[in-house]
Parts: sequence; C-alpha cells; structure tokens
Amino acid sequence: MTPRLIRMARRPANQTLTGVLNALGCFSCWGLFPIYFKLLQQVPALEVVAHRICGSALILLALIGLQGRWPALRSEFRDGRRLCFYLLTTLLISGNWLVYIWAVQQGRILDASLGYYINPLVNVLLGVLFLHERLNPRQWLAVAFAGVGVLTLVIGHGVFPWIALTLAFSFGSYGMLRKRAGLDPALGLAVETLLLAPVALLFLAALGGGALGRIDRQIDLLLLVAGLITVAPLLMFLEAGQRLQLSTIGLIQYLTPTLQFLLAVVVYHERFTGVHLAVFGCIWLALALYSGDAWISHRHRLPAPHSP
Repeated sequence: MTPRLIRMARRPANQTLTGVLNALGCFSCWGLFPIYFKLLQQVPALEVVAHRICGSALILLALIGLQGRWPALRSEFRDGRRLCFYLLTTLLISGNWLVYIWAVQQGRILDASLGYYINPLVNVLLGVLFLHERLNPRQWLAVAFAGVGVLTLVIGHGVFPWIALTLAFSFGSYGMLRKRAGLDPALGLAVETLLLAPVALLFLAALGGGALGRIDRQIDLLLLVAGLITVAPLLMFLEAGQRLQLSTIGLIQYLTPTLQFLLAVVVYHERFTGVHLAVFGCIWLALALYSGDAWISHRHRLPAPHSP
C-alpha cells in the first residue's frame, strides 16, 4: 500500500474516532446537567435561558473572530432563506432548553430522562413523516412498545407526559434539520444565539440584571459560565453529527438519559413507582429492539472481506 493510500484509509477512521469522542463528551455533559441546574434552583428557568443565550453569543462571537470568519457570518445573515431556517432551529433549541431547565428545577428529572430515552424513536418517526423513510417490522414493534409506555403513564398516573414528548420532539427535530442542512456547526450555532441575544438582553435589562450580583457568589459564577457549558456540548454534538451516522449517534445518546435517570432516582430521590417501572420497561424494550435492528442493518452494510 502506498503512503497516499494509507493516508486515505486513515482519514475515515480518524473522522469516526473524532466523532465518537465528541458524541461521548456531549452526551456525558448533558447527562450531568441536572447537577448544574439544581444549583441554580433560586433563579427562574427563563432567566437561566437568557443568561445561556447571552453567554453563548459572546463565546461564539469570540470563536468566530479568532478564526477570522466574520465574512462568513455576515454572509449567513444576508441570506434570507437561511435566516428563516435558523429561526426555526433557534426556536426548537431554545424551547428545549426552557422546558428542560424548568423540569429539573421542579424535581422532574425522571420526565426529562424519559424524553431523551424516547428521542431515538422520535427520530425514527420523523424520518417516516418528513424523509419518507420506511420502517421494517422490528422498527414498527419498537415504536409500538414506546407508544404502550406513554399510554401506560397516561392511564397509570392520569398524566400526559408533555415534558418528555416536548423534549424528545424538539431536540429530535433540531438534530434532523441541522444534519440535513449540513451547515458549519460553530457558524450555525453563532447565528442561532445571535438571533435571540437581543431579546435575551432586553429581558435581563427589564429585570435589572436578574439574579446576577443579588444572591451569592456561587450563583454569579454559575450564571457567568452558562454560555460555556451551553456551547461546548452543543458544538461537540454538531461535530459528531457531521462525522457519524445517525444510527451511531442514536446508540451513544442513551448515555444522557441513563445518567439523568440515575441522578433522579439515586441522588435526588425522585418518586419512582411501579407505573414508572412499567413505562421505562416498555421504553427500554423498545430501545433494545431498535438498537438490535440498527446493529443488524449495520452488519449487513459492511463490505465482505477480500484478499489483498
């Protein structure tokens, strides 16, 4: 094998490894997010979102400046069609942030965990509805088990799982749109945060700065790093999305709800009833079917071994 062929063979492997490391990093961060937002219990969820947006916008502007990409950023804002696209993705991700933070602060981490367990199956449904993909019998069975789980929660507790479904559909739609658009991760995220930054600044100004400088130094520090802890995992997620297949990301992302589930039950002692066990059991069974099908499909796509 010539040196050129060796470099070409290594390039996809290096891209895959980078993608896997980015995926592990972002899903681990998101899985541990409840700890951070629990510490901000005294600050209303909408105000936390405003600090996240402003902090993220500053960090991303600095990143764009260091990379010398101001012309590219200006070009994105001049494209009316892309701005409409970014407005949609901005609403999806900011809505996801708001519902998630509120759920954590209200002691409903289990609901958030359920949402991110459902998310891979929502991705399957979105593929059917918007990408005209077809499901095989195993995939339909997985979706059916997820539906039974949701129905069990509705009947058992008389509560519609709006938190879980909102988180699943908002993040699933965001990931699908950004994946299909194939836009630069950092540049796209900068546009999204800059679109909301003026609204967030006006909101914080109306509050007189909000909680910043009014409670204690720990709250001040947590609010000041809100941008950093927002941007870092999102950039890792978008980078992973450019390098990995959706099926691979779907398998790794189980790390997030698993960490959230353990935090809810073991650390924060949220109420976990027999109904919850039945619901999560249905979802876990659905995910096992979905993952098994993804693995079988992946094996069938692998090229047959041949002699050099």
